[in-house]
Amino acid sequence: MSQSINKVYIHTVFSTKYREHTILPEIQAKLYAYMSGTCKKLESFPIQIGGTTDHIHILSALSKKITIIKFIEEVKKTSSKWIKTQGEQYSNFYWQNGYGMFSVNPSELDIAKKYILNQKEHHRKRTFKEEYLAFLKKYDVDYDERYLWD
Repeated sequence: MSQSINKVYIHTVFSTKYREHTILPEIQAKLYAYMSGTCKKLESFPIQIGGTTDHIHILSALSKKITIIKFIEEVKKTSSKWIKTQGEQYSNFYWQNGYGMFSVNPSELDIAKKYILNQKEHHRKRTFKEEYLAFLKKYDVDYDERYLWD
């Protein structure tokens, strides 16, 4: 085969440092648009980006030209720098150290997209911690909870 082809859909989740509620509603749409632009520059085309005041969800097609860690590093680094330029209230903004990334079956893209779009409603019933632990259980991920929440 002389051509390299891939189509890998990923659902990435990460929170603000200490899950602080620092992504204020008035900045959310701009932040999602900025992150979308970063994903496009990385050729990891965004399908849906959303979240709440303490975390982000990114549904995208991962480029064959970039590693997972480079994707995360660039999205977090550039968005953190950008948000700090949006006002004094964001001068101490930081993302958590880690992240979760989960594969998405192409036949379930609409489900994942709706899930991300409904974050505000979803989190009226469930905390980010509960949501994240449910992802880990769903995807049968081994983890040490001592290292999940730094």
